[in-house]
Amino acid sequence: MIEGAHWGFGDAVRVVCNVRNDGTYPGVATGELLVRRGSIGHVVDIGTFLQDQIIYSVHFLEIGKVIGCRQEELIGIDEPWVESRFEVRERVRAAKALVMGGNEVVPSGAIGEILRVIRDASPPAYHLHFDCQPGRIFAVPEDALDALFPPHD
Repeated sequence: MIEGAHWGFGDAVRVVCNVRNDGTYPGVATGELLVRRGSIGHVVDIGTFLQDQIIYSVHFLEIGKVIGCRQEELIGIDEPWVESRFEVRERVRAAKALVMGGNEVVPSGAIGEILRVIRDASPPAYHLHFDCQPGRIFAVPEDALDALFPPHD
């Protein structure tokens, strides 16, 4: 096994973010969804990219694809997993005004971008920034957000 690798051949893993083609998956357009977050697969090979990134070849039996995944895109099958409505880099809308110390800091309908999914919260929460508050990062519960666009994948 490669030094620093968390999983070995045959280990079951879960992908924690949507994986899209970065141009290295043949026969699929760049940017197209390859595997949806939460999917389970098995490690079939371990390699490196640029000598410092561990890449796992993961066989996702349900979709019949072997996809290269970075270590940070995976968790072990026994690790806790909480499904979330939104994903990192997704654009969202504030479902209601966000208030801090009695003052409205983000109006209802404001547009923001997810920076991090906080899965250990119940329900999930998100770190995000809103266009109306450049440079500020907010922790916002899932029920305070709406999808900006209808799902397409």
